[in-house]
Amino acid sequence: MKMKKYIAPTMPEAMNQIRKELGPDAVILNSQEIQQGGFMGLFKKKRIEVIAALDTVTQSAKIAEKKTVPLKKTELYMPEKKNTESAVVLRELKQLKKMIEYQTEKANQYPIQYQEMYEHLLYHEVSSTIARQIMDMLIERHDRSEVTADSESVKQDTNELIKEMLRGISFESIEYEKKVIQFVGPTGVGKTTTIAKIAANMILNDQKKVAFITTDTYRIAAIEQLKTYAKILNVPLEVAYSTSDYKLALKKLEEYDVILVDTAGRNYRDGKYIRELEKNVDIQVEMDTYVVLSLTAKAQDIIDIYDQFGHLSIKEVIFTKLDETRQYGSMLNIVLGKQVGIACITNGQDVPDDLLQVTPERIAELVVGDFGDA
Repeated sequence: MKMKKYIAPTMPEAMNQIRKELGPDAVILNSQEIQQGGFMGLFKKKRIEVIAALDTVTQSAKIAEKKTVPLKKTELYMPEKKNTESAVVLRELKQLKKMIEYQTEKANQYPIQYQEMYEHLLYHEVSSTIARQIMDMLIERHDRSEVTADSESVKQDTNELIKEMLRGISFESIEYEKKVIQFVGPTGVGKTTTIAKIAANMILNDQKKVAFITTDTYRIAAIEQLKTYAKILNVPLEVAYSTSDYKLALKKLEEYDVILVDTAGRNYRDGKYIRELEKNVDIQVEMDTYVVLSLTAKAQDIIDIYDQFGHLSIKEVIFTKLDETRQYGSMLNIVLGKQVGIACITNGQDVPDDLLQVTPERIAELVVGDFGDA
């Protein structure tokens, strides 16, 4: 870990020094205002002191990874026999546990015509509670209507049932009820790119005057990414290093129709990060907050992430990386389990494209559509 202290008249100047010396992967560990200079304790000037660091081990690993040549099987390192045996036993126990859990979950609960659909929903990572609810309602409906169940009728009626269950939820997309729109979420979900897509859509299709604020000052690379998008879209960007900066930025941009706020992508389990977000929410300004979630994350992690941000009065959720997975059940888990709508889905990296409107029909088709495919 390479660590260095920087002192500059302003935070942006300090960030420029860090960027030049440590590069865009540097992280800010601490920043504070100090008094420096003067004569006999008088006429001191305010300065910003920033502690920045660069993980040189990670950097070296990245370089080494690029240079690594795949080994032949005969060249692979063989651990000591004792460690190997312990690892094998541990791996077999884990596999056995997973097998028991899976077989328990899969144990035939329904007639064969419905069991296949039930297992299909579980494959798509629909929660077992919601999957059972769907199947129980479907069987009851078929019994009442005296429908002869086959693969096609089960598929079609499951699709219709899911659409009916979703119609009570509002899918409003990004609207303009409030001037300030804040986006929160964990690291790695594609939040900044998603904001750029939404901004482009607002500018090109709705002719709105859009501005950016970023409070993500933890990684320099994050600021640079949004700066690039701001330049391409020809919109102003304000960087807020503190709550007071954030208030000033809002005041400076008050003439714009919409202000999109990009927050830090950090570990969602970090209590300090959540408290920082709460400070922005506490500012007396009308604001809509959207939580950005990745469909490639584990189903339970997605629920945990939403719960962690839930107290911020989430308006709707945004799902990203539709194109990077074939399992879509988390959308049902969130919408039905949390009774919250989905504003949009992203399915690629292209800006302003790859931004999809969400409807009950689209969700049902994603979850049920490939049932019965070979």
